[in-house]
Amino acid sequence: MMNKPLKQHLIDPEICIRCYTCEMTCPIEAITHNDDNVVVDPDKCNFCMDCIPVCPTGSIDEWRVVREPYSLDAQFGWVELPEQEDLGADEADTGLEALDEAMAALLAEAHAGAGGKAKAPASAAKATVNLYTLGKPATAKVTGIVPLTKDPGHDVRHIILDFAGQPMPVLEGQSIGIIPPGADAEGKPHLPRLYSVSSPRDGERPNYNNVSLTVKRETGGLCSNYLCDLKVGDEVRVTGPFGATFLMPDDPEARLLMICTGTGSAPMRAFTMRRQRTVGGKSGGMVMFFGARTPDALPYFGPLKKVPEALLEQHLVYSRQGDAKEYVQDRMRAEEERVAELLQDLKTHVYICGLRGMEEGVEKALTNIAESIGQQWTALRDAMRDEGRYHVETY
Repeated sequence: MMNKPLKQHLIDPEICIRCYTCEMTCPIEAITHNDDNVVVDPDKCNFCMDCIPVCPTGSIDEWRVVREPYSLDAQFGWVELPEQEDLGADEADTGLEALDEAMAALLAEAHAGAGGKAKAPASAAKATVNLYTLGKPATAKVTGIVPLTKDPGHDVRHIILDFAGQPMPVLEGQSIGIIPPGADAEGKPHLPRLYSVSSPRDGERPNYNNVSLTVKRETGGLCSNYLCDLKVGDEVRVTGPFGATFLMPDDPEARLLMICTGTGSAPMRAFTMRRQRTVGGKSGGMVMFFGARTPDALPYFGPLKKVPEALLEQHLVYSRQGDAKEYVQDRMRAEEERVAELLQDLKTHVYICGLRGMEEGVEKALTNIAESIGQQWTALRDAMRDEGRYHVETY
């Protein structure tokens, strides 16, 4: 007798950046990993959806209707998701009914503001992913660690890691994982924490095999405190690179609208340095809205002042400067005509990076600005995403 079709929750290995946030979030430990993939145990998953909103890439939101669930061993070996099984019409209808209205409602709620699935820009370089794993990490040496802020409540460090003879083919917009030393309360080794690189593909110093990170010390943060307390000469274990969509177009005519807060400036710095090294003063139209509490809390405040306006149009915004409280979405509205002009250009790529709380305000601002030019933002956003021109990475 043939089994009744059922739904199975899967993770797309091509998009997953192995940040392990879903695994740490799952309340019933239904998500696990090996050296290659993060997977969902079909015997444990109860479709609670707690993992959906925390995934920065949308790779967690994959489903298949199957006769027999894919085993953990099968999922561990995947490099891409299998196609939907070719079920008979009756079976398919029965299986699809399993994705009932309650499930659909949960998914809709979980994905509200999550940005959906992104695509890499058509001209972006091919990303190398998961070269170094938990089982076989790279070892990098700290060659530089510099304080970036003067606000004691926002201690941000610029950390330079040298990989010597180990290849680290990382692109702007990708991340690497840092494995904190020691073990958790259950005696298990700590999982890596993910950090966006803030250097371009040819290194923090051109043609050197090094990578820089922008790290904010978090109260009680295991990995952030470990990194911020490092000294020159210390060694760290590294996994990655990760991420294949939040990438920079290799088209020198592409225009970049970059919206960030805090350490979300890391990939924007990498983009800016890459553009400066490849096209010089010709920016292609790079515009950045960068928010922080005060100038003392804004990473790279000093270096940004040295970047030519012809390369990067900067809008630095402060939420605790004097009596005025201005956020990036407020400045975007104030610069409505500039943002609207960018949104109408088919060469514009939008990048949003920072704390998850910024998304709602930015989305509302973009909605208002799109309406001012007679467009519906959700339709425009989805079209840009399908074309590889809209990217969100929040945490």
